[in-house]
Amino acid sequence: MVLSTKRRWLLLTVVSAGLLLITLDNSILYAALPTLVEDLGASSSESLWIINAYPVVMAGLLLGSGTLGDRVGHRRMFLIGLVVFGAASLAAAFSSSPEALIAARAFLAVGAAAMMPATLALIRVTFEDERERNIAIAVWGSLAIVGSGLGPIVSGILLNSFWWGSVFLINIPVVIAAIIATLVLAPPNDADPSKRWDLLSSLLALVALVGLVIAIKETAKTSPAPLVLAAAVLAAIVGGWAFARRQRRLPYPLLDFAIFRNRAFLAGVLAAGLSMFAIAGVQLVTTQRFQLVEGFTPLRAGLLVAAVALGALPTAMIGGAILHKVGLLPLVAGGLALSTAGAAVVMVSFDTSTGLLVTGLLIIGAGLGAAMSVASSAIMGNVPARRAGMASSVEEVSYEFGSLIAVALLGSLLTAVYSTTIDLPAGVPDGARDSLDAALALGKDTPSLITAASNAFDNAYFVVMVTVTAVMAVGAIATGLLLRRHGPGSALTTIEAHAHH
Repeated sequence: MVLSTKRRWLLLTVVSAGLLLITLDNSILYAALPTLVEDLGASSSESLWIINAYPVVMAGLLLGSGTLGDRVGHRRMFLIGLVVFGAASLAAAFSSSPEALIAARAFLAVGAAAMMPATLALIRVTFEDERERNIAIAVWGSLAIVGSGLGPIVSGILLNSFWWGSVFLINIPVVIAAIIATLVLAPPNDADPSKRWDLLSSLLALVALVGLVIAIKETAKTSPAPLVLAAAVLAAIVGGWAFARRQRRLPYPLLDFAIFRNRAFLAGVLAAGLSMFAIAGVQLVTTQRFQLVEGFTPLRAGLLVAAVALGALPTAMIGGAILHKVGLLPLVAGGLALSTAGAAVVMVSFDTSTGLLVTGLLIIGAGLGAAMSVASSAIMGNVPARRAGMASSVEEVSYEFGSLIAVALLGSLLTAVYSTTIDLPAGVPDGARDSLDAALALGKDTPSLITAASNAFDNAYFVVMVTVTAVMAVGAIATGLLLRRHGPGSALTTIEAHAHH
């Protein structure tokens, strides 16, 4: 069934609204975190789980949800995802404890994981003309950047007037509108019961990821619990090993490791993951620093980090348009190299000049926009059509995995450097070491504590930005090496293609 032009673009609007919700919820809590921690009395590890429960569960389930969508139909999956997402948003808004909020965020991720592969699959079945489809995918991709940029601003605006639960309630009207629009516009459901869906593989992937995140967080603590750490490392290794072994034995694996042998595909996956690593890491630590050290409102802090998204939009749009002329190498490796330079500017200027800091954030965005805009094309253009569902799942997992590792690694690094470098004034309780929030709560009458805590936090921020800069530099070199023989266009050259089959 071929849809009319108007219906196609309207449907793109609907699935993009779904994607916007998913990416918005990744970053909407960055600016709301200090408020939330205060209201719910969350510890520093609980506050990281409040953010991370969402990408952990989502990354675990995404690999399988694409195949499940093929089996039950993508239209149906999109609708189920919307309903779950709406219900979870209500539960999150009215959570009364950190544990309840973490559970609601995990439930949100189940809805997001059902929706996300369906958004891309519906674009693929609706847009049959290749050039039209490339434009649609570019719009889809740039909305992921817009969503992560808008998150801190939206939560800042809401927190000016309402309580923190409003950052979840805002999802409800969008969900209701998207359900109605999908019922009216989407092509009929195309279920394929012959497709096998393997729940066990998804669960093994989830065990491995949760183990990995707990291991990272535990390692960063000043006094890690050896039993927790050992159990987490064991879960990550055993879960990962069992997952890989099962994939090799299944006739229809969730993940066929052979697709990573294609260099352009691998470069695309790296570019997607590293871009989200940089965006999530920089937004998380920058919104916190400017609220806690400089006393910015959540809205002002949100507007500040929106510079990343602002820098990314033009290059994301241009990247998709010039890919067929210049090829992947300058856009992917060049984009990551440009963002490395931007991160270096932020690293040296964050406590001296806001103008330079914003310039640095814009440059980071410009580089990442170029890399992200063509990462999708590198991934989707280098797998055979029968692997398209798997490829889009891999792409989405690499995005989620990037932000997940950023929050786990950089959030934990921030806390660790802060705790070890703070120079506590005499007579101050040791609890001030836990986090800057704790020190500010204890130090209302002790200016010397606030100064010491702010200095320690700035040390930690500097170390995090050094880490981001180094990771992006390694990414630029690695993708440059992977793509050095890759000519213009996104797909394989014919010689390579024959060698693969």
